[in-house]
Amino acid sequence: MLKNRRSRLKRFFEESGLEGLLVTDLRNVRYLCGFSGSDGALLVTQSDCFFLCDSRYTSQAADEVQEAEVRECAVRLDALAALVAEKGIARLGFEAVHTTVNDYRKMADRLVGIDLVEIGPAFDEIRCCKDRAEVESLMAVAGLASRSLSSVLKCIRPGISEADVSLELELEMRRLGADGRAFDFIVASGVRGAMPHGRASNKLIQGGELITIDFGALKDGYHSDETVTVACGEPGGREKEIHAIVRAAHDLAIAAVVPGISCKELDAVARNYIAKHGYGDYFGHGLGHGIGLDIHEKPTVSPRSEAVLEEGMVITIEPGIYIPGFGGVRIEDTLLVTFDGCQIMTSADKSLLML
Repeated sequence: MLKNRRSRLKRFFEESGLEGLLVTDLRNVRYLCGFSGSDGALLVTQSDCFFLCDSRYTSQAADEVQEAEVRECAVRLDALAALVAEKGIARLGFEAVHTTVNDYRKMADRLVGIDLVEIGPAFDEIRCCKDRAEVESLMAVAGLASRSLSSVLKCIRPGISEADVSLELELEMRRLGADGRAFDFIVASGVRGAMPHGRASNKLIQGGELITIDFGALKDGYHSDETVTVACGEPGGREKEIHAIVRAAHDLAIAAVVPGISCKELDAVARNYIAKHGYGDYFGHGLGHGIGLDIHEKPTVSPRSEAVLEEGMVITIEPGIYIPGFGGVRIEDTLLVTFDGCQIMTSADKSLLML
């Protein structure tokens, strides 16, 4: 399986005339060899693969690293230099997006005479289309998170703080087997709902307020992402109107998902609907993003995106309306792009629940 993933690197060898490729971003390292630790690197050639780590991770690497030779080293750059010489590598690619200027200088000083070739943001595109094992992991973590929310909604009442809702949600996820939360949860009630990234605060939830809850679980390296907007009691008429508009935009966008549609076109489906109903100025972010070993991956679904959907991509659809001084609504699902449309992976109720 991992050899199949590494076959996606072939284009970089061919396009840049590489003889070796150094992978240091830990998400890409995990994707390509299975290692889940916090330090290590991968050197890939067209015929071999080597995982470099120090003694802290040798045992873990022996258990996790697949289809690659593990080499323990005291100083990674020394081990890399030895491997480059051993394999006769003259042109070495590296992940420019994930390499600091300081690390690049150290590498250049140590690998004198080696042509270091920058591989740009396109490198992370190797993770855009998910294989079967990844889809299974993403389905499992999405289901876990959705189930967690259904239990926590029962505790929402006037006087409970946003922070308490967030804490209960994280605890429930862990009870159901999550390794942790995918990101800092957003629990934004009342006027704070106008903040797209309104992380849970000590504000007390009041009767009649809308509450936007953006949450996700982390398990086995994979993330989930889902958003509901619910009401604490009976909301006002404008709150109901905005929720209905966002829900319709969300549903229209999901119905439009199909391989071959551009991410820009897909974004426009939801954006144009919201604008048609007079709230275009209040939807400022993109419609969605890829998700997997990172919470935000390629492709980006936005008005500026040049990406086109392909079968196997996993993306979010999350339109919203945010009105300063009033509040807001966001509704989000994560879905798998299939050969003829999509499969929704998250399952929390997206109707306007009045708790």
